[in-house]
Amino acid sequence: MASKRNYVDFLSLAGVVLSLVAVIGGNLLEGGHTDSLIQMTAFIIVFGGTLGATLVQTPQKSFVHGMRRFKWVFFPPKIEKEVTLKKIIQWSVTARKDGLLGLQNIADREPDKFAQKGLLLLIDGNEPAEIRKILEVEIDSSAVHEINAAKVYEAMGGYSPTIGIIGAVMGLIHVMNNLTDPSALGPGIAVAFVATIYGVGLANFFFLPMASKLKTLADDLTQYQEMLLDGLVSIAEGENPRAIASKLDGYLI
Repeated sequence: MASKRNYVDFLSLAGVVLSLVAVIGGNLLEGGHTDSLIQMTAFIIVFGGTLGATLVQTPQKSFVHGMRRFKWVFFPPKIEKEVTLKKIIQWSVTARKDGLLGLQNIADREPDKFAQKGLLLLIDGNEPAEIRKILEVEIDSSAVHEINAAKVYEAMGGYSPTIGIIGAVMGLIHVMNNLTDPSALGPGIAVAFVATIYGVGLANFFFLPMASKLKTLADDLTQYQEMLLDGLVSIAEGENPRAIASKLDGYLI
């Protein structure tokens, strides 16, 4: 089932650590200093500008949902298809043995709201086509909702490199205003280009990979719900448990 428990995605954590180590380590190998990469002004320009542009583009509901989904990148929900298949088969056995009303106690204890809704539709005696129609609407709505959350980070990944260039140009303007001090030119230009590093780095190390991860998780959730839908409709059509198991095996690949 789609568990409310989240597990730690060590691969995502390792990716973030590896990216940072590669950039900082490469800088040190070239004789650079870590301090030269830490510029609060550049960070404020890039992150603040990126966030502001994203807020202009994104509806409030999608933005709030996207922020809530941030934890999914590192702590995604458990989607246990094997457990789900076993439950569907058990529901089928119960329905054949005790009738659809025998599923009432199961529905009352079911923690997954989507599965519970499907069971209640079964218990109420809805036709298979009607059950499919109702649940497909919910699947489509859920998929759009989750994809919109991913698009928040996709938008941030699109804006941050450009905002980084804006920060670099602003830094260069400041340098040009102080040409009377040649000793400050080199360090000033270096600081200016840190904004570009922040913009490109945030986009390619964080925002765009996070968007892709959330889209993948959204696809997994949709597939899980489609598996439940096919199982519930099969029960409504009176198929035997063995046939249902054979039909749903493909979702476990």
